[in-house]
Amino acid sequence: MRVATARGVTTLTLDSPHNRNALSTPLMTELLAGLAAAVADDAVRAVVLDHTGPVFCSGADLKETAAAYASGSVPAGMLGDVLVAVRECPKPVLAKVAGPARAGGLGLIAAADLAVCAEEATFAFTEVRIGVIPAVISATVLPRLHPRAAAELYLTGDSFDGRRAAEIGLVTAAVPADGLDAAVARYCDSLVRGAPRALAGAKELLRRPAATDLRAEIAELATLSTGYFLSDEGREGVLAFREKRLAGWVAALDGGPGEGAS
Repeated sequence: MRVATARGVTTLTLDSPHNRNALSTPLMTELLAGLAAAVADDAVRAVVLDHTGPVFCSGADLKETAAAYASGSVPAGMLGDVLVAVRECPKPVLAKVAGPARAGGLGLIAAADLAVCAEEATFAFTEVRIGVIPAVISATVLPRLHPRAAAELYLTGDSFDGRRAAEIGLVTAAVPADGLDAAVARYCDSLVRGAPRALAGAKELLRRPAATDLRAEIAELATLSTGYFLSDEGREGVLAFREKRLAGWVAALDGGPGEGAS
C-alpha cells in the first residue's frame, strides 16, 4: 500500500494490482496500519482511499481463502476489523473509485463517509454466485442501500454501474472518469475546512441510533451543542466568521493566518 499526505489529507492507495487489489491479509494489515497512523497524526484532517490499477478492489483474496481451508478458518474476521476502523475513524474517510469493485470491496466503499466513483465503474455483490453470502459487509452496506435495491443486488449478483450506485446510496456521487480527480479534490478542500474536533463529533452524530424519547434526545443534543460552542474550536470559529478571516485550523494548512471567509 502507498501512503502520501498533502495539505491535511492522507491518501492510502491500495497497491496490489497483481490480484486486483483483493483484500488479502497483508493488504488489510497495511490498511489498518495506515489508518491508525492517519488518526494519530494531528496534521491529518481527512483520509482518501485510492487504488492503483484498473480495479478498485475485487473483494476477498480467494487464493488465500482457499489455502486457509486446511486450517478450518478463513480470513474474514480481519475484514470486519478493517470496516470498523474505516467507519469509526474520527477523521472523514473518502473512497475514490475509478474502476470495478466487487463483494468485500463494496463493504469498504460503504464504510467510508463519502465515496465518489467514475460513472463507468461497475459494482456487484457476487457472493451468492460462489456459494457464500455478503455477511460481514452487510454491517456497512445495508444502512446505505435502499431495501429493494439491496434485495435485488444481493440475490441476483448482477453488476451495476456508477450511476446506479449513486441512485441507491452506495456512493455519494458518480462523475465522468475524467472528472474524478477534480471531484475528489473538491470534497477534500471542503473537508479540511472543518474543525478537527467538530468533524469527529459530526461523525459521532451520524452514527447515533434513532431516538426513542425525543425530548430526552433534544435535551442531550442541546447540552452537546453548548459544549462545542464553548470549546476552543467553537470560539475560534465564531470569531473568525465575525472577523471575516480563515479559522486557525484552515490557515494552519497554508502555514499562516491568511485572510478570507472562514
